[in-house]
Amino acid sequence: MASLYRNAAGGLEIHPLLTPYLTPHILFDFFKELNKINLLMSINPVIFVVISAFLYGLSQPLSKLLLKDITPVAMAGLLYAGAFAGLSLFSLIPGATGAKKYAPVTKKDLPYLAGSVISGGILAPICIMIGLSYVSGFTASLFGNLEAVATAVIAFLFFKENAGRRLWLALACMTVAVTLLAWDPSQGKFAVTGPVFLLLGMICWGIDNNVTCVISDKDPIFLARIKSVVSALISITIAVAILGAKIRLDIMLVYALVLGAFSYGASLVFFIKSLEKLGSARTGALFSVAPFVGAIGSLIILKDWPGWTMFPAAGLMAGGAWLILNESHSHFHCHEAVTHVHHHDHDDLHHAHCHEKPASEQHTHEHTHAGENHEHTHTPDTHHRHGHE
Repeated sequence: MASLYRNAAGGLEIHPLLTPYLTPHILFDFFKELNKINLLMSINPVIFVVISAFLYGLSQPLSKLLLKDITPVAMAGLLYAGAFAGLSLFSLIPGATGAKKYAPVTKKDLPYLAGSVISGGILAPICIMIGLSYVSGFTASLFGNLEAVATAVIAFLFFKENAGRRLWLALACMTVAVTLLAWDPSQGKFAVTGPVFLLLGMICWGIDNNVTCVISDKDPIFLARIKSVVSALISITIAVAILGAKIRLDIMLVYALVLGAFSYGASLVFFIKSLEKLGSARTGALFSVAPFVGAIGSLIILKDWPGWTMFPAAGLMAGGAWLILNESHSHFHCHEAVTHVHHHDHDDLHHAHCHEKPASEQHTHEHTHAGENHEHTHTPDTHHRHGHE
């Protein structure tokens, strides 16, 4: 997709040598390799937040190119249609989804799944695509840092997650950096329409991050496919039936679907899995590297150049990232006795139950935790969604 360019007539084209490779079997091969990577999920969830951010970050400058030929609401729907197509190909690989390894989706999970679809699948992409149509790709990418702020505030207010001083200071640094880079010296002011829609999109994704965290122990491929197909159908219906948009069956449609398969499909799987171990506040904060990817992509693809403000902003971003990665959280806390089903291993302090055969890998089954009180370093994962003073 990085080889997209505008021809003399203003049309979007891709190098002829690359066109034959935009075929379903290429996507199938990619997701087959993704299945191999998925086996390493338990090693370091931070790595997968970064991969997710990289894939999503590239969607901003590339979507900016496509918005010249596709309306914002239709673009939002096509991105998720591509995600659904890509994940469906992935699901065709034997054993790829690993659905039997995760806790089943129950009726009590449906409100959270619906909340994820509405906030993160429909409202957020539509708002962001509208905002992106008003501002540069560079500005839109860097506004993405506000997602971490929204996620942390919502997590703190409604989901009982801890928000220490380091986290808030880091998010403050990122917010100031975004402000510096979003300022347009030539105009001497901020544009209003684009940033407002981008901010609304970030708030919606902050809600999505938190509600998805509650069901992060479910099969991520299943969640992603449900979210993608429902979001795509609703957004495209709104674009065509209500707003009167026309979606042409041409190469532009293919580009949008391929972009969605990578930036929304594969990225979504990595993001959901990282939520399980890191919690929504940390995952959302670490996901803030995505704006860097989008900003760099905008410099290369769209030829955007922010001016001198990029230098202090880059320093603030680096400082914020350092604060987040070095945050520690440890205190005395209580665990109530509970019986539940989720994906786990026995390399932590909370899964000491026995098996007939030794369990050396992650697995899923119903098990019981006895009540206990202890102190250790932890993140707001499945077992640590307790309140904080």
